Amino acid sequence: MANLNSRSMNKLSIVSTLADAAMAFVRGRKKSGVLLLGAAALSSKVPGIGTAVSLLVRLVRWLR
Repeated sequence: MANLNSRSMNKLSIVSTLADAAMAFVRGRKKSGVLLLGAAALSSKVPGIGTAVSLLVRLVRWLR
């Protein structure tokens, strides 16, 4: 079994955010997609920002 360290968790967060962005674009949510792409790009400098933005987008969508 592979060990999960902070570097691999950060990569997983980036990939997850990119997947969320792709799904947003597929569903026609361009603003969410752009926001998530930006968060994925920033994730290499600010760990966890992609996950936080993804959760925020989902929360805002749920509250509507």
